[in-house]
Amino acid sequence: MFNRYSFDITSVVREVNSIELHFQSAVLYAAQQNKAHTHYRVPPDCPPPVQKGECHVNFVRKEQCSFSWDWGPSFPTQGIWKDVRIEAYNICHLSYFTFSPIFDNSAQEWNLEIESSFDVVNLKPVGGQVIVAIPKLQTQQMYNIELQPGERTVKLFVKINKNITVKTWWPHGHGNQTGYNMTILFKLDGGLNIEKSTKVYFRTVELIQEPIKGSPGLSFYFKINGLPIFLKGSNWIPADVFQDRVTSDLLQLLLQSVVDANMNTLRVWGGGIYEQDEFYDLCDKLGIMIWQDFMFACALYPTDSGFMDSVRGEVAYQIKRLKSHPSIIIWSGNNENEAALMMNWYNINFSDLPTYIKDYVTLYVKNIRELVLTGDRSRPFITSSPTNGAKTIAEGWVSKDPYSTYFGDVHFYNYISDCWDWKVFPKARFASEYGYQSWPSFSTIEKVSSREDWSFNSNFSLHRQHHADGNKEMLQQVRLHFKLPQNTDPLRVFKDTIYLTQVMQAQCVKTETEFYRRSRSEIVNREGHTMGALYWQLNDIWQAPSWASLEYGGKWKMLHYFAQHFFAPLLPVGFENQNVFHVYGVSDLHSDYTTTLTVRVHTWHSLKPLCSHVTGPFVMKAGEAVCLYKEPVSSLLRRCGNCTREGCVVSFFLSADHKLLSPSNYHFLSSLKQAVGLRKAHITAFISQQGDKFVFDLETSAVAPFVWLDVGSIPGRFSDNGFLMTEKTRAVLFYPWKPTSKSELEQSFRVTSLTDIN
Repeated sequence: MFNRYSFDITSVVREVNSIELHFQSAVLYAAQQNKAHTHYRVPPDCPPPVQKGECHVNFVRKEQCSFSWDWGPSFPTQGIWKDVRIEAYNICHLSYFTFSPIFDNSAQEWNLEIESSFDVVNLKPVGGQVIVAIPKLQTQQMYNIELQPGERTVKLFVKINKNITVKTWWPHGHGNQTGYNMTILFKLDGGLNIEKSTKVYFRTVELIQEPIKGSPGLSFYFKINGLPIFLKGSNWIPADVFQDRVTSDLLQLLLQSVVDANMNTLRVWGGGIYEQDEFYDLCDKLGIMIWQDFMFACALYPTDSGFMDSVRGEVAYQIKRLKSHPSIIIWSGNNENEAALMMNWYNINFSDLPTYIKDYVTLYVKNIRELVLTGDRSRPFITSSPTNGAKTIAEGWVSKDPYSTYFGDVHFYNYISDCWDWKVFPKARFASEYGYQSWPSFSTIEKVSSREDWSFNSNFSLHRQHHADGNKEMLQQVRLHFKLPQNTDPLRVFKDTIYLTQVMQAQCVKTETEFYRRSRSEIVNREGHTMGALYWQLNDIWQAPSWASLEYGGKWKMLHYFAQHFFAPLLPVGFENQNVFHVYGVSDLHSDYTTTLTVRVHTWHSLKPLCSHVTGPFVMKAGEAVCLYKEPVSSLLRRCGNCTREGCVVSFFLSADHKLLSPSNYHFLSSLKQAVGLRKAHITAFISQQGDKFVFDLETSAVAPFVWLDVGSIPGRFSDNGFLMTEKTRAVLFYPWKPTSKSELEQSFRVTSLTDIN
């Protein structure tokens, strides 16, 4: 599935031709390959029963999650999924063309390495010239070439004009995504001209692993163009179980939603597919950095010659296809296979471990890594995620503790502990996977279900949940801080439960992400310097409960609106430690800002703040996280007219010259199921049109937590949603993704806040 094949049909082509294709069932093929592998087992044999999937996917080079996953169905596809064409030529043919910009540190100049491969069918050598032109950089170079018959590779080294300033490509939020038009013209004997036009982007990437003062281990962070950058984002899975349904519009919608939520990174996860060209083109344009896994996930793999030949072909092809994209900043050999091996997920006998380690090193080190080092010197490679990076290498490519917080990246999931307690989370160097499930909105589920399905314990709800005890775990986490709905109307209970799972998911991931962001500049108990937070997962493959923040089709869950805030470039983060309330300022900006912090306390029963405290102006340093304010909760409450934990809520924001510089953030002093004085909020909305967007003017009768605006199936997104409303009025914008009208919005509009759940 992941390779491109070409066949010479010269000897068989006739005046009239037909092509006949014979397909074998991928499921049966995988089973046969497993059966033929007699000398030892290659686990896992099958997915857990809850996934309702097919077995032995690790024996076939297909989208691994197409045999099922804990968020997706089992639909192993069959057939040809990319374009098929016949190409005729009688002199030579350009098979592929790839390039990578390299910065020469000693000369302080940019160069371009270009590689072109030809199939020369002419019986004599083919001579000619190559002209490479980048007009905006006043760079034009000409080369003489001679192509011998057969498969021939031409490598060119282009020096970029030193007198012109090369503008670099920057990730979203850090600068522009400047690219330059380049043409390459091959003028060959026999009047054959082959021309290629493309965009070339210049950027450097380094993965920094060096000692940290006050902590054992090594750092793990990325420098782009020499600047340390905190990676903010999520994990990408295939956008549909059937790839032919993934349109340009859908890709544009999902990736625009990434940058609209202040993200700069996606990890293309190793159990899906190497994405289509358009995906990477869009990421280049939008400034989305890509952590690119090779397609191996949560399994051990065979290393017999047929399998390895296939893998080598796949990897070499994908490197050539993708390496010109500035958005890709790292190659990673697999998803979780080092951890699976060393934490013994598959109950391997200790005596057999050397065999599996040998296979692991053969596949990811001696083959994939070697191909990456040969084919692409422009970006780093790690063998697995999670990994201990340099430490993993030192331990012979597998680490005794792949989840160490002192090295590399970690994946972390814990559904039992209270997610409002930040002490549950690992203070790691880099968090590349973490998350909580929720249900998609009713309007998304409604399209694939009927009335008897609309309850949390229906066959439908259990069938679509592919994570063991997932529905129970969600309710268990909800129960820690909220009251479950007790309504007599079962449909109302279902809708309210969906709402609460989205509130819980958003609040959990917010707490965890803010913890990672505020840990970037500090070492506490020898841990810290966190430089990446990629939650699991961005998108959905079908309509079902999952960890996603975007529903199938692209509708934003509450989590995605929260991400817009918790990934903001400038953010105040509030938390408690031993009954002392702290506010950290977190900055991803390139320059220092003079700002003030305002801390407000509201009682739950009044829209008028009980008290407000404004700090003196301070300098928020570029690219740092620092403590701006701390006060024992008891003295904060005393100062505010003897408020209680249950009766009050704290909000805070950064501003300068009465202008807001950050989102307004908040901190709950108790579980909301214990909140005292919360009144039922009556929220009204007046909708008006303003150009191509709509304004929702909201008015509330009381303080309202988790205000959720919903327009059902009308495609679009709000400027904000799921927010804490502490002021009487608020204007929220709605950006439609397809034409709609004020009357259509009025008919579909529903508003829910926490006090509506009963």
